[in-house]
Amino acid sequence: MIGIKNIGSYLPNSKKSNYDVLEKFEISESFVNKKLGIKNVRVKDKLDETSDLCIKAYKYLDEKERIAKNEIECLIVVTQNPDYNLPHTSAIVHKKLGFSENCACFDISLGCSGYVYGLSAIKSFMQENNIKKGLLFTADPYSKIINPEDKNTSMLFGDGASVSLISDEPLFRLGKFSFGTIGERYESLISKNGELHMDGFDIFSFASKYVPTDFEKVLNLNNISKDEVDYFVFHQGSKYIVDTLRKKLKLPKDKVLFDIEDYGNTVSSSIPMILEKIIEEDKKMNIFVSGFGVGLSWASGIVYKR
Repeated sequence: MIGIKNIGSYLPNSKKSNYDVLEKFEISESFVNKKLGIKNVRVKDKLDETSDLCIKAYKYLDEKERIAKNEIECLIVVTQNPDYNLPHTSAIVHKKLGFSENCACFDISLGCSGYVYGLSAIKSFMQENNIKKGLLFTADPYSKIINPEDKNTSMLFGDGASVSLISDEPLFRLGKFSFGTIGERYESLISKNGELHMDGFDIFSFASKYVPTDFEKVLNLNNISKDEVDYFVFHQGSKYIVDTLRKKLKLPKDKVLFDIEDYGNTVSSSIPMILEKIIEEDKKMNIFVSGFGVGLSWASGIVYKR
């Protein structure tokens, strides 16, 4: 049984306060508090590359697990802002960590849905190749491509990274997943000439329409009811989108987790950063996870503990 054994994450110390740009962008505190739900965004050190963020997340994980490097046979990095166009960032992480040559490394180019896609990919890869331990990294430092004068993106996205230890002795097991793509709307969130552009309204309308439908599909695939789900972990895009999904799906407020007010939307890292906070809870649980955004793509599934 392949699943998540533990999770480590990293957030830079440097912060930018959204309250400092209220006048500049002609917005109110209410907009920051009720729509964004983000007081600060984290910004990586200028000298740090995507692989460096991965390494820092790994160090936190290693403090919990004391990982035997020679046992890691698979290393995947989910990112769309790599160190270089080539080689793949996972190879650079492999070098910096000094892993065995007998370790498969590859990247997955996905954004907000990337962690859920990554869980399915690494589970399948490990099972097919009889691998017992692997690492799934997420790191998408959007500060590389954000224009600080663009209020649609500069107040929303924060830098960070996560790494999940995937093992045949998991704490979180993986259920069945559902995926989808609306490629014809790919320009709604796109980097052109090294700068991020986002149609926030289109992203919102996409998520509010497709995620609820996917929600019902995932429940049916896993043969559980809404009432049997203990936590709902949606991609932490903004408070407004998470609140909208909660209301549309008529979910209990205390079961819908939101926790990005001090660091922002960390793209593919947002879901594992939430899971890290609850993985050690000493109880059985079913968790619905759903990532959605750039592509436009989505991926949803059930993570559970028995």
